[in-house]
Amino acid sequence: MKKHNFSAGPAVLPASVMKKASEAVIDFNGMGLSLIEISHRSKEFIAVMERAQDLALELTDLKSKGYKAMFLQGGASMQFLMTAYNLLETKAGYINTGAWSTKAIKEAKLFGEVVEVASSKDYNFNYIPKGYTIPSDLDYLHITTNNTIFGTQFQEIPQTDVPLIADMSSDIFSRNIDYSKFDLFYAGAQKNMGPSGTTLVIVKEELLAKISHTIPSMMNYKVQLKSDSMFNTPPVFPIYTSMLTLEWLQENGGINQIEKHNKAKAKLIYNEIDQNSAFEGFAAKGDRSHMNATFNLAKGIDGSVFDDLWNEANISGLKGHRSVGGYRASIYNALPLESVSLLVDIMKKFEQTL
Repeated sequence: MKKHNFSAGPAVLPASVMKKASEAVIDFNGMGLSLIEISHRSKEFIAVMERAQDLALELTDLKSKGYKAMFLQGGASMQFLMTAYNLLETKAGYINTGAWSTKAIKEAKLFGEVVEVASSKDYNFNYIPKGYTIPSDLDYLHITTNNTIFGTQFQEIPQTDVPLIADMSSDIFSRNIDYSKFDLFYAGAQKNMGPSGTTLVIVKEELLAKISHTIPSMMNYKVQLKSDSMFNTPPVFPIYTSMLTLEWLQENGGINQIEKHNKAKAKLIYNEIDQNSAFEGFAAKGDRSHMNATFNLAKGIDGSVFDDLWNEANISGLKGHRSVGGYRASIYNALPLESVSLLVDIMKKFEQTL
């Protein structure tokens, strides 16, 4: 029986995508060969790569705005390094909203001066900073749009005159935002796109023209872009599965429709967190993530019965990160509303046992 997967990642994917991807592993497009044994230089896989890149640009409404999409390797963690390696000439700014931005800052410091423009570390990253001033002499400003561990999300994108870079690993394609505000953004596939193993990078081409220093080929955005994400052998299965997921998203109304779906799921679970005496929300209400709902048990309440209830209900991946404790319900694009309804019912049932 398929479990209700609330894992923060690798995360739930659409059933239709899983079916098509599994079939391709056996026989890809009737070729008599598996997807994972064909050449990445074959016309069949080149078509996959081009289709995935086009869909990424179409869904973000960047197709004709001077942007390019790349599917690279190394996860978002590699992008912490690559963004700084390529773009940090003298000084970069970071807004620190959690574990992943902290790691990005650490990597950037290897390449130049880093200014922590704002931080929410003082309250264990349970809010998004506001009211800060962005220096005008930065090479770029980097933000993490959604924070999986702490359950916070930028509800408003910072206004800045310097290039804006974003780690969107856990909320890309989940809501309507103006993606053209960003000069470069990236996302590991394993939240809203596909299995781990590939990372989507979308960049405004004119940004790369500013790069003046020598960079190793594998780390160089210009080299990766010129080789169409095939400077070395790309991870064909994650890219193909990402293409299928982006097709699924487009066929089901695109970002407009999925945003409504995600808002409905988030409203359902946050309403229960707020009215249920057994639980307390972790993130500040105005900064709550629509992808990762974090909550703890109210003071003095033993959660063993609740743990038994959700495990018996075939729910998986609900335990919170050690930095926060409690619980984390990750409600990515492919998670059905029915799964959230089941969790809410169990939360109600638990309250009745107290």
